[in-house]
Parts: sequence; structure tokens; C-alpha cells
Amino acid sequence: MNRTELLLLQAKKKILILDGAMGTMIQRYGLGEDDFRTPELATVKKSLKGNNDLLSISRPDIIREIHSEYFKAGADIIETNTFSSTSIAQEDYGLQHLAYTLNLQSARLARQTAIEFTDLTPDQPRFVAGALGPTNRTASISPDVNDPGYRAITFDQLAEAYREQVRGLLDGGVDLLLVETVFDTLNAKAALYAIQEVYDERDIQLNPEDGGIPIMVSGTITDASGRTLSGQTTEAFLISISHVPLFSVGLNCALGAKELRPYLKVMAEEAPFLVSVYPNAGLPNEFGAYDQGPEEMNSQVEAFLKEGWVNILGGCCGTTPDHIRIIARTASKYAPRKLKTEQVEN
Repeated sequence: MNRTELLLLQAKKKILILDGAMGTMIQRYGLGEDDFRTPELATVKKSLKGNNDLLSISRPDIIREIHSEYFKAGADIIETNTFSSTSIAQEDYGLQHLAYTLNLQSARLARQTAIEFTDLTPDQPRFVAGALGPTNRTASISPDVNDPGYRAITFDQLAEAYREQVRGLLDGGVDLLLVETVFDTLNAKAALYAIQEVYDERDIQLNPEDGGIPIMVSGTITDASGRTLSGQTTEAFLISISHVPLFSVGLNCALGAKELRPYLKVMAEEAPFLVSVYPNAGLPNEFGAYDQGPEEMNSQVEAFLKEGWVNILGGCCGTTPDHIRIIARTASKYAPRKLKTEQVEN
């Protein structure tokens, strides 16, 4: 049985647990500028502190430790440390030439950790999702209020950057690809287009049911308007990406579990794919920190489980292994959401 077949089998058996926040955990280490530099980067003039994806190269011990903590907490799937590992995002640091290497090394780190934990718990195989973030530019919205027709990035530029990222993640051995924190669906479409092109290059099937490497997409509802930043409702977002045979679609970031409830309900009722959700630990306080503890978040997430809305569950900003541990225990008591085809068959 290959990795995709094993993943599909596990998804039918249980609610899969995704890891929690990477940035929240990195902050606990109190890192300085030197932690983000390798000897090769010693002469880079720009400050590199805060470029967390670089730690996969400069401090791989920290990233491996964070992955391990989430696996110990019960995660089935961990995300690679590649949220900003596109040439577009890395251009802010003058490190766009490192994009492929960042993805390759991050994927290898996560894969090695997943293998170790799978060996420890063969009845709970562990998987790696290659994280593709939204980049720091949007293809649908002008950053200049005086020039609404201006765009800081084009579709083709996004697709080229994502192609490079996808190649690095696949070469590093990821089991899935996760296009996440989608605030502009045109950016996500560029990512999906890039994935399809690389799959064609490598003769990889697009549909996981045919043995292809599964693709997850997770959108972000930015506020109480119930829309993405580029203006789509949850239903519109779902429709606009449903041309791809996805493994899962869902929501993450921006809001806590309580605030995500009405939008997740729409996703659960309409999606022809598995549904994922990984909320923030509540809403940020006035200092930008997240105060919601594991117990409170768990009680809000359990409402989703009782409704049968979820197949994949984890945490975003502010969440830690403590959050994932209690969520994993609670999720084990519930059956995964059934697809519409399964509901008809039963």
C-alpha cells in the first residue's frame, strides 16, 4: 500500500489531526539574528530575524523538535515550515534564490520526523503536508488606493513561484500539498495551476483516488462579513476551486472556532471533498497575542464534531501541542464527516 492509499484509508477510519502553529512555537525559543543566519548568509545586509522558514536551514534542530512535539500530541499530519518559502515572499529578505532549497530542506526535515514516529506507532501512520502560503502579494487587489487597477503581482509570476515551491516540496518527500490561508482565490488558482503543471511534468495523477499526491485547500474568512479578503463568500470560494479533484477543502486562520462556525457549516453542507478546519486560538488581544487556552478551544471545536462537519482538524495562530493534544483526544470519540456519496450509499 503506498502513502496515498494509506492516507485515504486513514481518512475513512478517523478524523485526521493536523498540527498547530509553527510561528507560535518558534517565538518560545527567543531567537536572535544569529539563529537565522548560516555562514553563507553572514554577509547579507538585511535583517533576517523573523524569517522563520530560514530556520529549516540555520536551526533544523528547532524545527524538528517542533514537528516532534506535535506528533507526540497526536497529530497525524504535520505541515512543512514553508509558509513563506516562495521566491516572491523571500524577495523581501533578498533571498529569493533560496526558495527551492528552503522547500527541499523543510520537506526532508518533516519527512524524517514522520518516518521516525510512524516506526514508533505503526498503527498511526504519520504524514507530511507541504505548505504553500498565499505570498505577501495579491493578484486581485491593488495595494495603491490611488490606482485601483494596479497589481503588485501577476498570475504568471505567482504560478512560476509556486512551480518552484512545489518541485522542492515533492523532491523533499511530502505526502500532500496544502494551499493554505487563501485570502485571494486568484492566488490560490495560480498555486493549483502550478501544481497541475508540475504533476504533468512528473506524470503524477491529479486525483488521489487514482494514486495522485493529494491536494488540500484552506481558505480564510477575514472578518464577520463572512468573506475572503478578495470578496468571496464561503460558497463562492468553494465553487471557484471545485474544478480540481481535491483531497480536502476547508478554513483556517483569521478567526477562532466560535467565529468560524457559520462558515464551516456551509463548507460541510456543500463540499464534495473532505472538510478541514484549523482555527486560531480565539481572536487576538490588543497586543496581537492569543489567550484562548486548550480547554476553551476544545469545547468550541467539539461543537463541530457533534455536528459531523469535520474530517481534518487542527490549529492555527496561537495554538500549541497542548491545544492539539486535547483536540486529538476529543476528536477520537467522533466519526469523520461523511461525503455526500457516502450518505447516499448508506
